[in-house]
Amino acid sequence: MNLPNWITVARFVMAVVFCALLAQYDARRPAGLTWILDVCFWLFIIAALSDVLDGYLARKHDQVTSFGRIIDPFVDKVLVGGAFILLAGRNFVNDRGVSVTGVEAWMVVIIIGRELLVSSLRGASEAAGRQYAANIHGKIKMLVQSVTVPWVLISLTHFTWPWWMTGRTIMLWLTVLVTALSMIAYLAQARDVLAERRHA
Repeated sequence: MNLPNWITVARFVMAVVFCALLAQYDARRPAGLTWILDVCFWLFIIAALSDVLDGYLARKHDQVTSFGRIIDPFVDKVLVGGAFILLAGRNFVNDRGVSVTGVEAWMVVIIIGRELLVSSLRGASEAAGRQYAANIHGKIKMLVQSVTVPWVLISLTHFTWPWWMTGRTIMLWLTVLVTALSMIAYLAQARDVLAERRHA
């Protein structure tokens, strides 16, 4: 265990607390629950920024480990996947039966499906003895998702202007688009390994 890995472990704890708190919100009775969204907003931002920090420190001090390569993307999935699953859930449906977040179930399917596919491709590549590191497409995807989640959270509390809501919709669609495109990029990255497995 080195400093970058301890930061990743701390980020995992933040992700679990984030999801546990977010699950306590109830859009049908939002009075008195604004603090939950405020805390989750900052927890998500700190966790997302610490993802950049641990990766930077690991590369700078040559402390990249197998543990870090496995746990880091896992924590990303817990944080981002958990956020979108909960934001599309019944806790964010108001008493009129309308989602207050704008996050639709089909969006979550694409986001989670992409993560499952990339995890499978990474497993197949590394089983074949090839590294399957994150590429620029994955980093852009994570950046967009990490902007979208806080954008949605703060739109439920403080920033409720029409133009902000329009921006929220744009960010959600951009998230889906970037996620889908990154999935295609990872498929292309793994095509040699997939071809070898097919021939075998």
